[in-house]
Amino acid sequence: MSTGFTEDEMRRALGLDTPAPAIAPHAEPKIEPAASIPVTAPPKAIPRTPVKRRGPMLRVTLQVSKVYDGEETLFVHDAKTLSRFDAEQEAKKALAKAGFKYFVVESIVTVD
Repeated sequence: MSTGFTEDEMRRALGLDTPAPAIAPHAEPKIEPAASIPVTAPPKAIPRTPVKRRGPMLRVTLQVSKVYDGEETLFVHDAKTLSRFDAEQEAKKALAKAGFKYFVVESIVTVD
């Protein structure tokens, strides 16, 4: 499947083969004295408020335990995706981080 273009022609067509602008060797950048530059205080940071999630998300509810046939606890994970599979995978990763090893998925419901 040959188009008949060479690599040089393709580079020219994409604009990758343009020469860099020549800089005169005798030209030096002008540096202004430090006294003429005004010193200002940096702008203060504006505290940001957390943005609420707009739109639906999925809530995954699981029964989890750290040992087989041990004490079960309820684990709830809110996923910011609309894919049930991805939400369950995110919940499993969160379980692993929390140190839980065994789980049973109770429900996956949409939360507005």
